[in-house]
Amino acid sequence: MRSLFASDPLANPEPLIRRVYAFAAYRLGDGPDAEDVTSEVFERALRYRDSYDRSKGEPVAWLLGIARSCTSAALAARANNPATVHDSPEIGTPGFEDDSVRRLSLAPALAQLAERDQELVALRFGADLTAAQMAQILVSKTNTVEVALHRALARLRSILESEGEHEQSAADPRKPSARAGSPEHA
Repeated sequence: MRSLFASDPLANPEPLIRRVYAFAAYRLGDGPDAEDVTSEVFERALRYRDSYDRSKGEPVAWLLGIARSCTSAALAARANNPATVHDSPEIGTPGFEDDSVRRLSLAPALAQLAERDQELVALRFGADLTAAQMAQILVSKTNTVEVALHRALARLRSILESEGEHEQSAADPRKPSARAGSPEHA
């Protein structure tokens, strides 16, 4: 009985579903698109569960490999049909305000990153993977993934900071923009 449980990659699906959905939501936004991708991932996983090879990695790595493919297809479909409407979470759900503010400021900044950077951020923070797990999925070295993620986060931080400076100067047009030599930056 133990060997059956140990060899079944979907034996404990709840945490896997959450991680796959979180990854998809980072890439596609919360809602129906992320739900559809999550469903498709698990449908494929059920269909091909006999092909899972534990020696090649953890179940989450296998599922996120499938999720990467499904997410890419969903992004391509979205690009071909830009009129798609995306639902947002219901007002009144716990943490709605904080989540909304975070999404409103983070989503446009993430969209400005290159596809590879977006995927790295989604794997790290959406799927909550370590650099070693990400390296396994991306068929790369852990150090390479760490460096690439560090650079992606630096680019994201730069985008967010420049947007913050732009919003601050737009909010008070009488205030001169900050300069590198000003006392504020000393």
